Amino acid sequence: MEILVATRKGLLVFSGIGTDLTLTGQHFLGDPVSNVICDAAGHWYVALNLGHFGPKMHRSEDSGQTWTEIACPALPEKPEDSADKTNWSVQQVWELAAFNDEPGHLLAGTIPGAVFESNDGGTSWQLNEPFWSLPQRPEWFGGGYDDSGVHSIAIHPQDPKIWTVAVSVGGVWHTSDGGQSWQLHCRGMRADYMPDDMKGAEHLQDPHRLVQSPVKPTRCWVQHHCGIFISDDGGRDWRECRVNNDPSFGFAVAVHPHQPDTAWFVPAVKDESRFPKDLEFCVLRTRDGGESFARLTVGMPHEPAFDLVYRHALAVDSTGQFLAMGSTTGNLWVSGDEGDQWHCLSHYCPPIYAITVL
Repeated sequence: MEILVATRKGLLVFSGIGTDLTLTGQHFLGDPVSNVICDAAGHWYVALNLGHFGPKMHRSEDSGQTWTEIACPALPEKPEDSADKTNWSVQQVWELAAFNDEPGHLLAGTIPGAVFESNDGGTSWQLNEPFWSLPQRPEWFGGGYDDSGVHSIAIHPQDPKIWTVAVSVGGVWHTSDGGQSWQLHCRGMRADYMPDDMKGAEHLQDPHRLVQSPVKPTRCWVQHHCGIFISDDGGRDWRECRVNNDPSFGFAVAVHPHQPDTAWFVPAVKDESRFPKDLEFCVLRTRDGGESFARLTVGMPHEPAFDLVYRHALAVDSTGQFLAMGSTTGNLWVSGDEGDQWHCLSHYCPPIYAITVL
């Protein structure tokens, strides 16, 4: 088993059997890695965010032994007469998604909120013009960044033309024709940060992370700025799941690959605070579609903790047994029993942005 850990100071690779993993690879040391994925051919892709030098992308076809720099998604120049206040420059590649049976076929989500597609393993990228041209897009805004961002892209496991995209702050969007047309559907979500008459505005919702069940694609989960939401119709209509009758703030969510009613979340205190509730770090797990939640704390720190888990930093393997999770304080945990017990692999990683389990 391998886990690829994207951090503020490079890509770390941990390898081993079960939860007995050790650090076996270090790549792009010193560079912020915003995301990492593996495609259907087993090729690795990393997105770097180099600040002054902008975002960059690299691909490895030999499990990290060698790397090739590839193209990075780029927006066209903004028309001089445009009233759009968005910065038409890709600031970060925030999301990467690979098609199940098509090596080299990728989607990317960026800040500002755009979707790009590659059919050649990232050698070139094409902006999805219909998404970029949505009339609602200029009204989107950043939920922590200056501009909106696409952080979640779910590709339907049986129909590769169906995509579901989540935007902070811009709602949940759907296409059934490979991005030629888009529909906004996130009924049932609420935006408590908006005035009362706009709390239900679908294009101003702030989903923090969206995942889709691979065995039941109609089942989707979202960790929202204002709670946990579940959908039974592919992400069109949503209902809230409450933890001890309270909304639950957080960023990360993972869904069991074979049990669509089972999902994991990491709760926190929202807005300017952003640390574990009551400084007690834990993972929430539901096995009944959000009707109830168990607090998983075995192996977690007993002392007050300030760990925050970002959107892409909680991952589950193809069996549903193994989970990996990384925090902003550089702690990396794994579990081999669906989260019942956790083992800390390292207390000394850089802040962790994303994890992929192979």
